Amino acid sequence: MACAEFSLHVPSLEELAEVLQKGLKENFAAAQVSVVDCPDLTKEPFAFPVKGICGKTRIAEVGGVPYLMPLVNRTKVYDLNEISRKIKLPGAFILGAGAGPFQTLGFNSEFMPIVQTESEHSHPVNGSYFARVNPADGGCLLEKYSQRGHDFGCALLANLFASEGQPGKVIEVQVKRRTGQLNFVTCMRQTLEKHYGNKPVGMGGTFIVQKGKVKAHIMPAEFSSCPLTSDEAVNHWLHFYEMTAPLLCLPVFVSKDPGLDLRLEHTHFFSHHGEGGHYHYDTTPDLVEYLGYFSPAQLLYRIDQPKETHLFGRD
Repeated sequence: MACAEFSLHVPSLEELAEVLQKGLKENFAAAQVSVVDCPDLTKEPFAFPVKGICGKTRIAEVGGVPYLMPLVNRTKVYDLNEISRKIKLPGAFILGAGAGPFQTLGFNSEFMPIVQTESEHSHPVNGSYFARVNPADGGCLLEKYSQRGHDFGCALLANLFASEGQPGKVIEVQVKRRTGQLNFVTCMRQTLEKHYGNKPVGMGGTFIVQKGKVKAHIMPAEFSSCPLTSDEAVNHWLHFYEMTAPLLCLPVFVSKDPGLDLRLEHTHFFSHHGEGGHYHYDTTPDLVEYLGYFSPAQLLYRIDQPKETHLFGRD
């Protein structure tokens, strides 16, 4: 499984906060970005297996959309413990967005990895969630992965933010009332791209949709039997929903692709009221409120990059 390593541009937290605040104020009525101590993420509403998102930060993109469509490649299955070794960080805390491990579940799903991987000194902990289409009524079924499987698998594609899971300084972002056209993550990513240009900056962490509703999708349980060859075909295949705050999101984004065929942003979310999936944008701009904690990544790893690629199905 090929793995390429790339050093990202890492501005100071203070500089990043200043840059992000300026960009977010163009898209939201109120925006406050500060450098703070990471809240204890073992506490509610997060209930992660580690306290923070700091220490040896890195982003890993594994596989890619071309392994899902036009037609699925069922050989593309992965293990998060192995990925942590590939990125030279055994014991890493990993969060992000990907496709669920169909090899264990027996069906396709949206995956929200929240994993403390194994190391010489610690046993792995899988706090992940997955969302599937309810076969009874077409709604959303959100489950904790540990209730179904005891492995650490994922499949096809994943965008992951990894760290030592330590406390430390992070960037806190609070925004309210969207006035522009960009979703929360896209606004941050494009702000960084505009400011840093050809110097890629990567970030990950977690944010809460505190108020409002969002548009989301969940992939069908069955992979498409006919080739999906356009965004229109993909959108016809997906199931779309409007889901209600509070929602806990796991974003991973890179300001610019350094030539590694990246999915520049990818955000999945879970909740404690049974809703989860792939975040698109909020549908209640006058009401929406976001609160997030982010850390810049030092390194980028591209694992098992598809040799044949395309650009549809990446929204």
